[in-house]
Amino acid sequence: MKAFFKAKSIAVIGASRNPNKVGHVILKNLLESDYQGKVYPVNPNASYLLNVKCYHAVAALPHKVELAVIAVPAEQSLQAVEDCGKHHIKNIVMVTAGFAEVGNHELEQRLLKIVQKYKINLIGPNVLGVYDAHSSLDTLFLPRLRLNRPKPGSISFVCQSGAVGSATLDLIAKQGYGCAKFISYGNALTINETDCIEYLGQDPETKVICLYIEGIKQGKRFMEVCKKVSKKKPIVAVKGGMTQAGSQAALSHTASLAGSGEIYKAAFKQSGILWAESLEDWFDYARVLEKSIKPKGEKVMIITNGGGYGILAADAVEKNKLKMASFQPRTRTALQKKFPRLVNIHNPLDLVGDADTQRYADALEACLEDKNIDMILLIVLYQTPLITSDIVDVIKEAYDQKKKPLFIVSTGGDFTELHKRSLEEHGIPCFTFPERAVQAMKVVVDFYNKEQ
Repeated sequence: MKAFFKAKSIAVIGASRNPNKVGHVILKNLLESDYQGKVYPVNPNASYLLNVKCYHAVAALPHKVELAVIAVPAEQSLQAVEDCGKHHIKNIVMVTAGFAEVGNHELEQRLLKIVQKYKINLIGPNVLGVYDAHSSLDTLFLPRLRLNRPKPGSISFVCQSGAVGSATLDLIAKQGYGCAKFISYGNALTINETDCIEYLGQDPETKVICLYIEGIKQGKRFMEVCKKVSKKKPIVAVKGGMTQAGSQAALSHTASLAGSGEIYKAAFKQSGILWAESLEDWFDYARVLEKSIKPKGEKVMIITNGGGYGILAADAVEKNKLKMASFQPRTRTALQKKFPRLVNIHNPLDLVGDADTQRYADALEACLEDKNIDMILLIVLYQTPLITSDIVDVIKEAYDQKKKPLFIVSTGGDFTELHKRSLEEHGIPCFTFPERAVQAMKVVVDFYNKEQ
């Protein structure tokens, strides 16, 4: 599958001068990105498009092309695939819709025969496209003005739904997170979710794989591949079509038989896949796993300047079957000497409302050195007056030591968001509420605790 992300030449079949056409948007995106390869528009009615020489047919292309993107109507697309096959273009991204997802199974079977005849690797039909943030190869048919492309990173997305994928890409770009690769695979006529996971499992640019599926093509092979890949890299999955209503919607969306939700949950667990109940969980888990280090255990210390938040966090620790850590005696003694009597040296460690930046620094340093503590949940409520902006540097320094997983929770308005953004830009995942942070902690523990 390397050519789908690192191709040095791309033909856009169906490139158009009409800015509202998919073929125009794909061509424009490729030309406006930092993609370094050759781009060949194919359109029988144009000599130049966007100041690039256009070719009237695939047969007229001057050089061998590694990848073709097909963006013509469904009935015309079969001939386009045939032309690619005759001219030895072996890799195709087919954004064209109008096949099995709308009940046109006969047309899809005709397409399959052509693909098999020429031994073509095809992603699609009915896809958004593929994107590689590292090579800037961008075949997505949504304009950059509407969909921000994320910077290079190490999270890769495999999405049966283009809409789920595009909204997620736009969100992570806004929040400053990076992406390695994005694959919208639609009807999965030949290349399916298992092929994508197998490839990403060996991709050095990918650390975390995010999977959105509505149905699985090859159940046994899927489980075998995921079991192998998940020993090296976390796979976080969201399954669409878990209810009867969702299952019916999936059938008309990508022609997928969604199947029983409970069966999928069991299969995911056996395959080492981390289950996400929602898209919000999906993204939370991915961004934490991308940055996380391995915890030595599951004992959590909560540090807070808000008692109520500490209580809610403690509830979440128990609900997620993690353990509350206890201080070593020498840590307790050291902190008792430093902190005022109002601060009880327990877990949660409530630094109380007059906590300043130094008190947080002392608490963090002690917890990082305490061998009874495996992970730290740090709650910073910026509404209290004695905390200065220097606390951001304190947190960054503690995080950079990489001694223990550190999870940050802060709730508030503009002042809070300003400081959270500074931490996020440093690569430190932050949460708005303690419950979500603890859920993410649990996922990190589950990934590192499963049999390797």
